[in-house]
This record gives sequence, structure tokens and C-alpha cells, in this order.
Amino acid sequence: MSADRTILIVGTYDTKDEELTYLAQVIRGQGGGVLTMDVSVLGDPSRPSDFSKHDVAQEGGHTIREAIDGGDENLAMQIMAKGAALLTARLHREGRIDGVIALGGTMGTDLALDVCSALPVGVPKYIVSTVSFSALIPPDRLPADVQMILWAGGLYGLNSVCKASLSQAAGAVLGAARAVERPDRSRPLIGMTSFGKTVLRYMVALKPALEARGFEVAVFHATGMGGRAFESLAAEGAFAAVMDFAPQEVGNHLMGSTISAGADRMTGAGRSGTPQIVSIGCYDLVDFVGWQEVPARLAGQEVHAHNRLLSSVMMTPDQRREMARAICDKLASASGPVVLLLPLQGGNEWDRPGSPLCDPEGLRGFLEEIRACCPANVRLVELDAHINDPAFADAALEVFDGWAAGGQLRGT
Repeated sequence: MSADRTILIVGTYDTKDEELTYLAQVIRGQGGGVLTMDVSVLGDPSRPSDFSKHDVAQEGGHTIREAIDGGDENLAMQIMAKGAALLTARLHREGRIDGVIALGGTMGTDLALDVCSALPVGVPKYIVSTVSFSALIPPDRLPADVQMILWAGGLYGLNSVCKASLSQAAGAVLGAARAVERPDRSRPLIGMTSFGKTVLRYMVALKPALEARGFEVAVFHATGMGGRAFESLAAEGAFAAVMDFAPQEVGNHLMGSTISAGADRMTGAGRSGTPQIVSIGCYDLVDFVGWQEVPARLAGQEVHAHNRLLSSVMMTPDQRREMARAICDKLASASGPVVLLLPLQGGNEWDRPGSPLCDPEGLRGFLEEIRACCPANVRLVELDAHINDPAFADAALEVFDGWAAGGQLRGT
């Protein structure tokens, strides 16, 4: 029986040969195909891998001898990580793999994160790691749709405990490769950022309106990983246009929160030349992990507990001005058209007059700073409305329809 899906297995075959071979056996036993990639530096596998450590180093423009002679294990692993990521991406482009699974401790996990980040959103990617879900892994290293499984009891050699982890992971990546419904690009895609309807509501009107115009709409939850997925797709030019109305992750990163989409948030669409309509949803709040201490920079400021996982800190007027400058700086480098919709009456449901997070002085300072710093490549449109008012959605559609009529949307 021929294999219906092929999974790339990545690991250090000089130290994890037995475990990686077991993964391959499970995948093949379920009818899947396997390609193997050895990312070792010093040793060799018990049998040749499909892609040797020499192949991996060469893909990144290096040699194994360079990795060894450098005398630094971190440098050596980065050489291998670069080559492994490039080789994995090429294998996927060539249609030779349908998913990837990587195995490791801290070294292997460090490399695996780069490998998985090299693949587009929607391609099954699994990491079996001794440090899964660990604070060792910063949020901005995590691929947006990676799956991680703890490699319990797997530091050295096979046993019944670690086989439970390995077999589940093997079945999961093969099952995902078989079950995945790949993105349908027959309709142009609009990327939108938001939060739940209790705080931001524009998507309720915009999604059906855009769909009626023949577009597909994907709304991303701007709580760190959602923003990473949004940026990943925006940077690769997957969107006809973006409606990036919830830039709060920019402020999270700026103020030191671990709920971050990384330093590149709000830059992917600009790099790919994708048209952007942007706004200020929840610009005034910094989210942080609710069961952790408030970030030092925000200590003593008013806190709103959203749930047991997430709390929000109200920005001071000065911090809001800093946020305004950060948004303008990011938009200044955009290579495509940008419109900044500025709702003068507020940016989330909790900041309306009479609501608990209403701060007219803070809003006024933010608006002033936006006006002062708005770059020349950005068209600023001020609206005497709140972001949750129908007038905001109407204004967004007016801009969008103008771009559509003028042939400015990407790929249309």
C-alpha cells in the first residue's frame, strides 16, 4: 500500500536514533510515509537518513566542519537550524512533505521552532519536547499554529512512558496531515483583528458585508498567538487587504507584557504591500497573564480582571501617547496603501462615557499624538463616532470599496 501522506521527521540521530526510529515505525505502521532529516553535528545515525547532517548544513550555506570548528554548541546548532529550516521549506514547496514532526530537549526544541516557523500556517507541525509549555520558550519564537507534546520520561532512551508521548505525536501529525482542509484561495481573503463582541463589535457588521462582496474573512483574536498568525499570513501576502483594527498587541509588547505577538506586529502587511485599513481597538489597555504579577512598568495602575487567565491594565496618558507613536512608526514603513480610521469617541466598549474604563484625558492625548505623528504615507480619516458604532463599519467599507473599484486590492 502506498503512503497517502508523507511526514518529515527531524532530530539529532546521533543521540536520539532509537526514539526517532520509533516515531518512523509508528507513522509507517499507520500507512504514512516518512522522510528523515538528521541535524546532528558530531555523531552519525545507525543507518543513513534521507537528508544527512551534511545536506542540512549545506542548505544553509555552511559545512559540518564549520559547525565543529566553531567550538560553540550554540553556534553549531544555529548553523543546523538555519539549514534545517530552509530545507524543510523547500521540501514543502516541492510538494514532498505534508507535515513535520521534530524531537528534542532544549537544543532540539530550539532548532525545531525554526523548522516549524519556516512552514506556512495550516501545514501540520508538531514538536515533541522535554520543555513543552515551558517558560523557557518565549512567545515570539512559537510558530502560530504549532502543536507541542511533552516528551515525558524521554530524556534518554525508550520506555513505556515516553512511548505513550511519541506514539500520540506520531498519530497526531499523520492524522492532521490526512484531515487538514487546506485553505481555499478561490475567494480573496480579508484578514481582520479583533477581540470578543463584548468589547469590539465591528466584525458583526463587516464580515457578512465583505462576504456578500465575494470575499472570505478571517478574524484573528489579538491575544498574542492570534496576532502572530495574522502577521505570518500578512507577510506572505495571503490577504487581499487587512482590517487591523485591534493593535493592542503592539502596546502589550511595548509595555513588557508576555502576551505579545512579537516586535514585528503591525508590519507584515506593510512589508508585503498589502492594503491596510487600521484603527485603535483597545489601544488603551495592556493585557497580561492574570495569574502573574503586573509587569513592573505598569505597577500601581488600574487593573481590570477579564477572567482568571487574562487581566488588563489601563494605560496612563503618557503611555497612550507612546502607543500612538509606536503605531505611526510601524505604519511609516508600509509599501502599500494605508488608511488609519480614527474614531474620536473611543476604541472599546468599556471606554464609553459612564463605563468603568472611560478616560477622556487619555483619549484626547492619544488622538493628539496620532495627528502629530501620522506619517505622510498614511491617510488619516477622523470619525465623530465610537469604534463600535455602525458609522465606523460604514467608513471601513467605504475605503474598502474604493480600493476594490480602483483595482488596489492585492491579487484581485
